[in-house]
Amino acid sequence: MNLTINNVIAILDAQWFGQHPEACIDSISIDSRSLQNSEHSLFFALIGPNNDAHHYIQELISIGVQHFVVSYIPEACAAKANFLVVKNTLEALQQLAAYYRSLFHFPIIGLTGSNGKTIVKEWLNFLLSPDYNVIRSPKSYNSQVGVPLSVVAINEKHNLGIFEAGISTVNEMDKLEKIIKPNIGVLTNIGSSHDEGFSNLDEKIKEKMQLFNDAEVLIYPKSADIEKYINQNTKAFSWSFKDETADVFVTKKVVSNRETTLEYQFKGKSYELKIPFVDKASIENAVSSLLVLLHFEYEIEVIQSRMEMLFPVQMRLEVKNGINNCSIIDDSYSSDYQSLKIALDVLESQNQYDKKTVILSDIFQSGFPNEQLYAKVAKLIVSNKINRVIGIGETISEFKEQFSNCITFKNTAEFIANFEKLDFSNESILIKGARSFQFEEIVTLLEEKTHETVLEINLNALSYNLNFFKSKLQPKVKIMVMVKAFGYGNGGLEIAKLLEHHKVDYLGVAFADEGISLKNGGIKLPIMVLNPESTSFSAIIQYGLEPEIYSLKGLHAFLKIAKQKNLQHFPIHIKVDTGMHRLGFEENTVDELIATLKGNSTVKVQSILSHMATSDDVNHHDFALSQIRLFDKLSSKIINELGISPIRHILNTSGISNFKEAQFDMVRLGIGLYGVSNDENEQKYLENVGTLKSIISQIRVIPAGDSVGYGRRFMAEKTTKVATIPIGYADGISRSWGNGVGFVTIKEQKAAILGSVCMDMLMVDVNEIDCLEGDDVIIFGESPTVSLMAKKLNTIPYEILTSISQRVKRVFYR
Repeated sequence: MNLTINNVIAILDAQWFGQHPEACIDSISIDSRSLQNSEHSLFFALIGPNNDAHHYIQELISIGVQHFVVSYIPEACAAKANFLVVKNTLEALQQLAAYYRSLFHFPIIGLTGSNGKTIVKEWLNFLLSPDYNVIRSPKSYNSQVGVPLSVVAINEKHNLGIFEAGISTVNEMDKLEKIIKPNIGVLTNIGSSHDEGFSNLDEKIKEKMQLFNDAEVLIYPKSADIEKYINQNTKAFSWSFKDETADVFVTKKVVSNRETTLEYQFKGKSYELKIPFVDKASIENAVSSLLVLLHFEYEIEVIQSRMEMLFPVQMRLEVKNGINNCSIIDDSYSSDYQSLKIALDVLESQNQYDKKTVILSDIFQSGFPNEQLYAKVAKLIVSNKINRVIGIGETISEFKEQFSNCITFKNTAEFIANFEKLDFSNESILIKGARSFQFEEIVTLLEEKTHETVLEINLNALSYNLNFFKSKLQPKVKIMVMVKAFGYGNGGLEIAKLLEHHKVDYLGVAFADEGISLKNGGIKLPIMVLNPESTSFSAIIQYGLEPEIYSLKGLHAFLKIAKQKNLQHFPIHIKVDTGMHRLGFEENTVDELIATLKGNSTVKVQSILSHMATSDDVNHHDFALSQIRLFDKLSSKIINELGISPIRHILNTSGISNFKEAQFDMVRLGIGLYGVSNDENEQKYLENVGTLKSIISQIRVIPAGDSVGYGRRFMAEKTTKVATIPIGYADGISRSWGNGVGFVTIKEQKAAILGSVCMDMLMVDVNEIDCLEGDDVIIFGESPTVSLMAKKLNTIPYEILTSISQRVKRVFYR
């Protein structure tokens, strides 16, 4: 991007307050946390339901950002920077992107649909990049914000664009169409994703089809429901497995467990094509990609050779534990300039160490000459405070001198040969490489070795669920997020890093050692210890944690230590008991509490809290209200008699949804962050966070009359195919989940658990499932959900999640 502020003022019809309107802009930013913000960035202060980026402008000015598009100028920032004032900053971002798109006249492919958009986009990039310099949406940047950020990355060297558009409700696609303006449209599968945003399927199709209003051609699965919304000036190019009147009629034949042969009829001729997939979704996505190649009039031989080389798309960055106390950000399947910027932001948001290393391959399809490209990459490396760069590839080796503290290798094999000479310890490592460099081999070397069962944590889902609950809060209500019990079994430090990135107000842990672990991991957010033991008070003070005080004995013990250490105004949190009868000052002890604290400058009452016993149970609604009233009464008494202004909080996850009038100054979000709600209607709006996965270790067939497992609790009534999975009760799977009560999911099909769950293994029935040893197994996630498991086991989801053993590797991904 190469625009001046003057250009932007005219494009946005903005009011200008500042100096130097001739200043040049080379990047757009919406994230105040990104280390890539610079004096040449134009920052759009977006206002969302949960956040207002105007609050971070003063902080951005302090690090050198000078140019801002705002809806208003914060009082403290007036005359300190350059401001372009507009009515709506999101619309302004979209308007600037639409203008920028209009400057380029090469073909643009626009994709939408319920599923498959990102996969088709990545496959088209692979299939077309030998002949075009492609600009495409990085990762899944397909939203009202993601699309404009993708489009403003175009430069004059690109000659083909591939952008995806995602919507969740009506009146969204029209805005994206103005930005993308595709010449070629691709409609993928229409499924149930985001159904809640539409009144019916027809409304959803109509809304999605707006992306193709001015397209020259539309590629789509033939359907009368779709065709009624195709513009009469748009050429329809359809495919079908069933309708022989489609432009391309396809029949499929699965020739092995890993390969499918497609026979397709096109312009009166018959052709055959092999693809390395057998699942329905991949086959449909491959056919969409095929039609794009046919539209571009590729030779049949070229189509066949390239389509045979399609690959599973890795659509996520994974955060993994590495050797020698390292943390790994695994993005080992792509290497382009835009996705590097994203990966560096993820590295910073999940960084646990002072030292940061980037292992980087040659970068492809940037649109820049190599000299300019690697100068830009070097600038990114500096802005993100990377300590060491390891370059792998012929081209990056040529530009080694652009980087400080850089070593290079010609290829991955050379790096591996020298691996033992390299020191990797106590650092965060971003592994970022193009597929052809096979960086998965490097990941294998650096990854901590554990068994094949993993708990995958979707950080995007965590962010979504956090924002879902924040949207329920009244203005200025703070939020504490509970990360106790190892983040409800999901992983405390990594989740705390994400929450710090989202600037939540407080973290909550149960015991001091949990808080100490977070502080040692670099967490700077205030951390409240909800169940501190008096023996931990010295450590709490040493590490700057904030204790909950729930008894006179505990208060006197803490005050004694605090006075010995000559503390002044050390933050404490006073808990009152309003009916839970677990911990807290009861009403008859509040006067003595007040007397003890009055005039005491050693501590400061940072907050007053209580805990609700029945916030999720409509049958005890009146009791919950009585707790709220008593909390208000007791906390008000403490506040008035001590003359203080603490934070007050009583609501947990269920309380946030069910007692909005009792939000006070802060709420405490717990299990809801992890995608679990006690309300079935609310559950539909939360995203699954944790997926416990394993693999099939072995498959055997047993005859009728044979048994499976300890105690012969399963006896085969017929010939039965049995798969053994390496996970058991030592990993946290209840023995009660065995003997036909529970199931796992393999190839999207239920496989009942046979016999008893063993310490390290369980066995399942795969009679009706076409599976192989090494195939993935879902223990819980989308199916079965932890809520379903809890219901069948007569327990609660908390117990399922927190029972997962620490020996199960956690993998965090975006």
